[in-house]
Formats: sequence, structure tokens, C-alpha cells
Amino acid sequence: MRGLALLFAVLLLSLGVLRSTEKEPAADPIRFRNIAQAAGVDFVLDNSPTPEKHMIETMPGGIATLDYNNDGLADIFFTNGAKLPSLKKEEPRFYNRLFRNDGGMKFTDVTLEAGVQGEGYSQGAAVGDFDNDGWVDIFVAGVYANILYRNLGNGKFEDVTKKAGIHSKYWAVAPGFFDYDNDGDLDLWVSNYSKWNLNYDPVCGDPVRKLRVYCHPKYYEPLPNTLFRNNGDGTFTDVTEEAGLAEHRGRGMSVGFLDYDGDGFTDVFITNDNLPNFLFHNNGDGTFTEEGLWAGVALLDHGKPLASMGTDVRDFDNDGHADIAVTALAGETFPLFRNRGDGSFEDVTYRSGMAAASVERSGWGLGFIDFNNDGWKDFFSANSHANDRIEMFEATRYRQPNSVMANVGGRFHNVSAEAGPDFQKPGNHRGNAFADFNNDGKIDIVVSRLGEPAELWENISPVKNHWIILRLKGAKSNRDGIGAVVRIGKQWNVMNTAVGYASASYYGVHFGLGALERIPEIEIRWPSGTVQKLTDVAADQVLVVEEPQ
Repeated sequence: MRGLALLFAVLLLSLGVLRSTEKEPAADPIRFRNIAQAAGVDFVLDNSPTPEKHMIETMPGGIATLDYNNDGLADIFFTNGAKLPSLKKEEPRFYNRLFRNDGGMKFTDVTLEAGVQGEGYSQGAAVGDFDNDGWVDIFVAGVYANILYRNLGNGKFEDVTKKAGIHSKYWAVAPGFFDYDNDGDLDLWVSNYSKWNLNYDPVCGDPVRKLRVYCHPKYYEPLPNTLFRNNGDGTFTDVTEEAGLAEHRGRGMSVGFLDYDGDGFTDVFITNDNLPNFLFHNNGDGTFTEEGLWAGVALLDHGKPLASMGTDVRDFDNDGHADIAVTALAGETFPLFRNRGDGSFEDVTYRSGMAAASVERSGWGLGFIDFNNDGWKDFFSANSHANDRIEMFEATRYRQPNSVMANVGGRFHNVSAEAGPDFQKPGNHRGNAFADFNNDGKIDIVVSRLGEPAELWENISPVKNHWIILRLKGAKSNRDGIGAVVRIGKQWNVMNTAVGYASASYYGVHFGLGALERIPEIEIRWPSGTVQKLTDVAADQVLVVEEPQ
């Protein structure tokens, strides 16, 4: 019997149910303060809530960070809703908004002069230099209203949606730029949610109490994702059918790009709402094969689909392979899939400490970011339940505080309570994006909230660890270097802009370096296949790196 008891204890320990009596080292502190009001970021996300509980009302909130004017400072772009039932931005309160970073953590609303107020009920944002002219462009996904803005380089944007051949035939949520065919031009992926119109929202809730709520996703018919190939001349072609994507239908919420098997071609992970997630393996010939179930990321080990929301795909355990994190609803935990390095993943949600740290939270946006610059990527999530009346039906809260989990050697610890005096204030959080807004080497966070002012969390973590941010400029690869893999010692990171829930972060590739003042070697594997090595590099700088010709 003692042998069976020991075996059971070992099994529980491996699942993270029991912990070793050996005390784990404490993480360097992570601290934030909300400076949105003082910084001039006065955006309020208006989802136009109605008694009819239209499903689209729960899902706006995408954000993008980008340096639109090339002044070395990260700016902020917010997507916004529209008036219902018209689905039009009838008033300025529904405008998408662009805030210019003026330095010193001060921002100015330049929406009208930039011409990006938008149209329709917007949901998500993507950023990337699709025409390789050195100016980052913006794509907005919405409810039958997608927009492609070309950056003119003079502080203004041009709506080139029709000219570029971009259609808007679906309810689109989460877009992302990537180069799937390695031709040096950024292609565009759009994750779509479901078939929907204003006349189709079933009546759900409790008729006895006369309570109407947003319906379960099962009532909404899934859709395929859309892939637009960049033709290199300012136009795109919808290649969804020929790429083998049309037959795979889901309720897409977010998109992540990674080369999970190391074959040199970027693969695509899609979170699906209450359906198995997708992992589209890039075959390198213009087609994709859906491998989610076989790779082990479609479902958790219990085999049930979750309300999968946001995603980020980065190496959390410093083993050289990009892992996958997902947010979900309270009680479901936030799934964490560890890349084994052989084309498959393992569910480490419990073993990593993620389950215990997340089980009480409902998450939307997220990100793997080294907030304390100790060399391990920590975890942030923007939290709120999807159902604004959930407290009448379940033992959880609608408005919830954000979470931050410190990464200690590959295991996560919830340090939200110590993150700052305002950090535990609940809200209707949705999207989030990251950037070092004041160029001090500490990554900051911007978060949207339904019907409430946005949050701008300045990272004021006290320990003076070293850092570096690489801003990549492709020559043979796409100009943004999107898809490039960067290694410093045992740390690996990827130049991606799609992160979180329907959001994008464009600020470079960040590494925390701990006590390291000079970096012996930085290795960059560009999407073109070029391998570049930099030696004896000083820490604590933003370094622009040009790809060799």
C-alpha cells in the first residue's frame, strides 16, 4: 500500500496538484501603475450594448501598438464599436482612435488628422509594412467591414481596402500579418467568428426571471479563416480555397504565428470559441494541413473544447521552442501547451502552475513578456467574463482584475496582488497590447475596457536588470523582419506582431538580461533563411539591425 501511495503522490506532483517542499526562488518584483489619464489616453470602448444582447457586443476591443511616424516612440491604435442597429460610426464616440506618443509618457489624439476613424463595428487590429516602404500600415477587422490603411509617411493614412482587393464578407475578429510563402511580402490572415446578422440572435436566459443574456456560442454557425496573399504590387488575392483552409470551420477568436516544427515556414494557431483549436501546418508549397488534434493543441488533456479567447506563442521555458498559451473562462483555466520540439505539444497547464494561477479568472488578452527583465517571460492577462449577467447564474464575477504571473524557471506564480495599488481593480477588460512607451527597457501594457476608460500600465518594476530591444529591418525578408527568430544564450524570441486577443504589438524583439551587461552573441534567423550573428553587444539599448544583403 505504501508503494501505491508513493506512486499516487508522485503522479499528483507531476500534475502540479502537490508541490515540492523545497522552496522555489522568489521572482524579482513586478510593479505597474495606471497612468492613462495623466498620459492623455482618454479612450473609452463603446460596444453599444442593447436589450437584444447581440453577440457582437461582447467581442470588440482589439488594440495595436506601432510607431506610425518613425520617431522611435510607440503609438497606440484602438478599435471601437458602432451604433446598433445601424452598424455605423454615427458619432465620434464610436471612432477608432490613434494616439501619438509625444515622449515623456504623454500622448495626443491624432485620429482625424491621420484619417483612421474608421467605419462599421470594428473588432481587431493588425499592423505591418505590407508594401515594404518603411512605414507601418494598419488593418482593421470588423463585422462585415474590414479596412486596410496604407501609411503615407506624412502622418496620414489612406484607405486602400478596395484597391488592394480586400473583401469584407464575414464577421472578422482577429487579423495578423505574416509571410507564409517567404517571398518577402507580408500576407494577411483574418480569423472569422460566425454567421450572424441583426435578425439572428436567439433569446437566451431565464424566462421566469425575465433575464436575457448573451447566448452560448453553440448557437452560431462557424466560419473558415481567410488568407490573403500579398501580390507584391499593393494588392492581395484571397487564396483561402487553394491553401486548403476553406473546409476547416471554427469560431475564430485570435491568431498566433510560429514555426512550431522548425522547417522554416510559419505555421498558424487559431483559438476557437467552444470548438477545438486549429493548428495549421505550413506545407511550404502554398498549402496548409490542419494538425491541431495530432499536435496536441486542439484540446486540453480532458478532451473538452473551451471558450478559447486570446493567444500568444513564445518560448516560456527557454528550451528553444515556441510554446502556446490561451485564455479561457473561469473554471476552465488558461491552457498552456509546451512544444516538445518534435512537432507535438504537451499540456502543462497544471504542472507549470498556470492552472492554479488562472482558474478563478476569465481572460481575453494576454502575452508572454519579461516584465522584470530577469530572463524569463512572465504572463499577463486582461480579464473579464463574457456574460455581463454571469453572477446571476454562476459563482464568478463579470468585472475582474487583470492578472500578472511571474515566471520562475518555467513555473508561474500569481503575483497580481503585489503588482500595484490599482492593479486589482476589476473591469470589463478585453484587448491588450505591449510596448516600451518611454524607452526605459521595461515593457508597458495598454488594455481596453467595455464602456470604461482604457488602462495604460507603466512598468515600474524596481529591480534594475539589464535588457535589449532589437528592431529588425529586413533586406531579403519582409521589411519588418516578421517571423525572424532571435536567440540570446538560452533565450529565444520571435518577431511577431499578432498577440493577445484580436490585437497587435509592434515594438521589436525584447529580451530581459538579468545581470548581463554585455551580450556575447546574438543570433538572428531571418525569414529568408539568412543567419546573422552579432558579438559583444552592449545591453540597455534599442538596437536597429539590418539584414545582410
